[in-house]
Amino acid sequence: MGVQQRILGFVTRANWVLLALAAVMGPIFFPADVAMGLTCGALIVTANFHLLSRTLEKGFRPRQLASGNVILAKYYVRFLISAVIIFFLISKHLVDPLGLILGLSVVVVSVTLATVCELMKLIFKEAV
Repeated sequence: MGVQQRILGFVTRANWVLLALAAVMGPIFFPADVAMGLTCGALIVTANFHLLSRTLEKGFRPRQLASGNVILAKYYVRFLISAVIIFFLISKHLVDPLGLILGLSVVVVSVTLATVCELMKLIFKEAV
């Protein structure tokens, strides 16, 4: 398995784990609206990442190579749907914006963790 596949697998799993942690631990440590924002943001960004991954995997299969326009159209539709959901959540005061921003950072945290893990593997591999 290549480094890219290993990182993608790690990021995908870490996204779902961080979503679960946000849903379980958020209400324990934060007020209800912040916890709801954290969970909703994590759910939005994790679902978007998962759907983008599926779109790209299907789009680049040799048999059914999709055009770049189809991939971009799906991306923009997902983006608009996410924007409408976020606007609705904030405008109706269902979530705290700071909690939502923290939740939307789940993929960034997952990518950072994956990078740190790969760097640690490289450093310790060099040391041995």
